[in-house]
Amino acid sequence: MNRSPCPQQMSNSSSISHFLLLALADTRQLQLLHFCLLLGISLAVLLGNGLIISAVACGQHLHTPMFFFLLNLALSDLGSICTTVPKAMHNSLWDTRDISYKGCAAQLFFLMFFIGAEFYLLTIMCYDCYMSIRKPLHYRTLLGSRACAHMAAAVWASAFLTALMHTANTFSLPLCRGNALGQFFCEIPQILKLSCSKSQLREVGHLAVSACSVFGCFVFIVFSYVQIFRAVLRIPSEQGRHKAFSTCLPHMGVLSVFISTSTFAHLKPPNISSPSLDLALSVLYSVVPPALNPLIYSLRNQELKAAVWTLMTACFHKH
Repeated sequence: MNRSPCPQQMSNSSSISHFLLLALADTRQLQLLHFCLLLGISLAVLLGNGLIISAVACGQHLHTPMFFFLLNLALSDLGSICTTVPKAMHNSLWDTRDISYKGCAAQLFFLMFFIGAEFYLLTIMCYDCYMSIRKPLHYRTLLGSRACAHMAAAVWASAFLTALMHTANTFSLPLCRGNALGQFFCEIPQILKLSCSKSQLREVGHLAVSACSVFGCFVFIVFSYVQIFRAVLRIPSEQGRHKAFSTCLPHMGVLSVFISTSTFAHLKPPNISSPSLDLALSVLYSVVPPALNPLIYSLRNQELKAAVWTLMTACFHKH
C-alpha cells in the first residue's frame, strides 16, 4: 500500500510540495466501495449532461435561449464533476491522500470557476423565465442570439476572474500549519486554516465581496420569481397557468438543489458538526447537483426528453 507521510510542519508555503486530502474511508473495502460509487456517479453525470449537450447542439428546434443556457449549465456541471471526483477516485483506488501543490491550486481554480459559472447561469436562466412569461411577445427580440451570447460570455468571464482572484490570493498566503486538508478536495476555507498570517484577512475580505455578489444574485432571483408568480396568477385559464408554471419548474428544482446543499454544507450549526457529517455534506454539494440537473430538466421538459430519445435511437440504429 502507498501510505502517505504524516502532515508536515512548514514555515512557509514555498516548502510545501503537496497537500494531504481527507480520506473518504479508512478500510480497504470501503475505499473500493467509494471508488465504485464515485465511478457510477461520474458516468451518470457524463452520460446525462453529454446527452443534453448533444441534443441541444444537434436539434435545430432547441436553438432557443432556454436551451442555449441549459447547454452552458451542462458544460459547467461536467467541469465541476471532472475537477474533484477523478482525484478522489484515484486516491481511493490507490490508497493515498496526496495532491501536488500545483494540482491543488488548479483544482481550487477550476472548482470555483465552474461553480461560479453555474450560479451565474442559474441567475441568467431565471431572467430567461421572467422574460418568457412577463413579455412573451418581445421574448425573441429581447433575448436574441447575440444577446444570449453576450450574457453567456459575461457569465464565463465573471466566473474566470473571480476564480483567478481567489486562487491567486489564497495561494499567496504563507502556510505554516501543516499540509493536511480536512476535505477530499481543495477549497479555500481548508487552505485558510493552514495559514498563520494576518494577510488571510485579505482573502476573507474577498470572500465577503463574493458573498455580497452571490446575495445580490439571490435577491434578483427572488424578485424575479415574485414577478413571475404574479404574472402566472393573472393568466385566466388554468391550462395557461399550468404551462407557464411548468416552464420555470425545472429551473426552480435545479436552483433549490444547488442552493440548499451548498448553504447547509457551509452554514450548518457548529454543534452538529462531525468529520463523517462534514464529508457527507461535501459530497452532497459537490457531486449531487451535477448528477441531478440533467434528470430534473429531462423529466420536466417534453421537448428535451423527445430530443434526447431521438438522439439515443439514432445512435442505436447506427450501431
